[in-house]
Amino acid sequence: MTTPAHMKTKALNRIKLDTWLKENPPGTRIGDGHSFAFLDETTKREIRRKTLKAVAIPGYQVPFGSRELPIARGWGTGGIQLTLSLIGPDDILKVIDQGCDDSVNAVNIKKFVEQVTGVAMTNETARATLIQTRHRIPEQKMTDKQILVLQVPTPEPLRFVEASEEVTRRMHGDADYSSMWLYLYEDIVKYNEITIGSRYPVLVNNRHIMDPSPIPRWDVPMLNMADTLFLFGAGREKRIYAIPPHTDVRPLEFEDYGFRREVFPEGCSLCGSTNCFLDEIVEESSGKRVYTCSDTYHCKRQRNANKGEE
Repeated sequence: MTTPAHMKTKALNRIKLDTWLKENPPGTRIGDGHSFAFLDETTKREIRRKTLKAVAIPGYQVPFGSRELPIARGWGTGGIQLTLSLIGPDDILKVIDQGCDDSVNAVNIKKFVEQVTGVAMTNETARATLIQTRHRIPEQKMTDKQILVLQVPTPEPLRFVEASEEVTRRMHGDADYSSMWLYLYEDIVKYNEITIGSRYPVLVNNRHIMDPSPIPRWDVPMLNMADTLFLFGAGREKRIYAIPPHTDVRPLEFEDYGFRREVFPEGCSLCGSTNCFLDEIVEESSGKRVYTCSDTYHCKRQRNANKGEE
């Protein structure tokens, strides 16, 4: 539930970022008191070292010293710090927010990164070398030349069943996930299905249970044996974890109650796609419920294909 205090905090966060952007116009991106990609080199080296450890132990949450940014924690600072630590002058960056290239979150992050690095930006999934995303994986299949950075609000998958960080660390160390299996079983008993919509827990490399960030269930199979490196950054919780290429990633499921993706009653009202994740919206004029592609670039690409355009 959105409270007045929560709305006020979001407004202050937006003002904080807008103020920084106004005080640092284009042309001041690599100088005037800050280095390339904003973060100091010591910070970037630390994040890279922690990222290498996360890649070496798939699904394991590696603590790191989360730094202050001109964006409040909770607005994706973990993902931004990963992006700023990995990005180089020759990279091409794509930023999406729940599949959208033009949302407030995505646009402001692009402005910030562009001003502190000067790198090229794109909306094309295939053209990007580095993609930062909030709560979605692009529909277009990615390659081994790309890195996908996901913003994570809550990295601990066992938070469903245990509030204590000390206890969850011990549970991961012992691979004791019986409480999570019991949680899923009780969900089935109560509702006759597993009702987790986003943040569906997955088992990585047959060892660690991992929170894949609040991506929809539709995106979970894309993590399994992918060519792309997936990095997860939680700034507020100060955790980094990863899924390297060609890693086994399986959603938790029972033999008689298997994992299933979302099912939509119809295709996209704009491009007609039926093989992608759709958002349900209500038309203001008619009050009718319709579905549109969550991935706006995929939708545009499909519409162009329908018209015979490139």
